[in-house]
Amino acid sequence: MNWAPRSRRSFLRNGSIATVTALTQSVGFPYVQAADSVLLGQGAFRYRVVPGWGDLGPSTPVNDCHGLVVDREGHLILFTNETKNNVIVYDRKGRLVHKWGTRFPGAHGLSLVTEAGREVLYLTDLQRHQVIKATPDGKILQEWSLPQNTGKYPKPDEYRPSWTLHLPNGEFFVLDGYGRDYILHYGADGEFKKVFGGAEGGIVHWGPHGGMIEAPRSGEPTLLIAMSDQQHLLRMSTDGRALGTIPLPGGNPRQIRRVGDHYFVAHLGDNWPKDRNCRGFVSVLDASLRVVSNVGGTAPEYDSDGKLRPMAHREELFQHPHDLAVDAEGSLYVAQFASGRTYPIKLERV
Repeated sequence: MNWAPRSRRSFLRNGSIATVTALTQSVGFPYVQAADSVLLGQGAFRYRVVPGWGDLGPSTPVNDCHGLVVDREGHLILFTNETKNNVIVYDRKGRLVHKWGTRFPGAHGLSLVTEAGREVLYLTDLQRHQVIKATPDGKILQEWSLPQNTGKYPKPDEYRPSWTLHLPNGEFFVLDGYGRDYILHYGADGEFKKVFGGAEGGIVHWGPHGGMIEAPRSGEPTLLIAMSDQQHLLRMSTDGRALGTIPLPGGNPRQIRRVGDHYFVAHLGDNWPKDRNCRGFVSVLDASLRVVSNVGGTAPEYDSDGKLRPMAHREELFQHPHDLAVDAEGSLYVAQFASGRTYPIKLERV
């Protein structure tokens, strides 16, 4: 990051000066906080940063903050590859509820799923090459390594699962976003069913990073996948047929979260991977998947043909947004990768 600890900078935004302050965390790493006057986003989706939210100090450190979800009690659950405490549970005020986990050096994807009335977590670990199912308080329920019968992997360590997507009936899909770009389908009983995607399925590397399941009341469910370096979302059938793309030029979508009629997309950076120090932003899309706000980014613009013009970061706030969550009050939380060990950023909706 190009922010110095306790430095102060100003920049022009909408014809006025807004101040952004970089402070030093108690763990010794710089992080960015916007002043109260800074509004981020456009239209109905504008936010202010809550300074200092979630900073737990040296007793509860983070490394890369990868996964983020909100449970039924309104707690924020964070998945970080800091093995002193891989899973950190916050209350809405950013205070520690509890923490657990020392076994996940490659901590990455985090999904919260309700099964038989109880909430469970599905974790992915890039270094362990595994998917792990656990209770929110840390009891490991099941683990999945690469199935023996995929026929797609010359070496088991080529399998590096990034996220899981879940159907209402208990079936789920594993995205191999850091391996060979395949998608593995499992039954509700946890047994491997089939594999699709990959290069022969038309998925370009780097491809399926995160995503979600769209399960309408009528019609077939589909996979909506964040295609990271490809700068688009990919819609697929559950049997692997490509159904269309949603271009997000200038973005780098890493995860999608749907809240009501809107989709929230975390963009790692606006010039990644060419510039690995580039900053990112968060897009808000409406029900028709048109961008209506870029939080920390330029206002979305569509040309006369309905084509989205390239987007970019605007404020010097985010550094590699990787996942996000929205609470019941509409506040936005952003977990960041490779950002100087920053805790999640909370933004209150204005």
